Amino acid sequence: MSYRSPKIQLLFWLSFFAIIFYLWLIGVGVSNFVFEDSKELSPPQNVIFLMFVLYGFLIVDILAGVFIATLINNKYYQRFFGVLLMIAFFSFLVAKGLFG
Repeated sequence: MSYRSPKIQLLFWLSFFAIIFYLWLIGVGVSNFVFEDSKELSPPQNVIFLMFVLYGFLIVDILAGVFIATLINNKYYQRFFGVLLMIAFFSFLVAKGLFG
């Protein structure tokens, strides 16, 4: 069994939860804004609150990963979290442009 430092384990779990939060955020958004067949102009308030909370968790998770990866100088996780941050921001801008 290979031993990994606690810092690398923390980065691994931060990246895992960042991906889970991102997929959950995309799933909630697509199911409520794209596949919703009701003719309401605005989504329910609980959906907006859930998306706001998920996006907040995602950003906190990504920024914590970027910060820790930079502190320990781990290039792999620096690139990973940097790309994930760009993807999350780009998808936020696309969603804002489509539905805003």
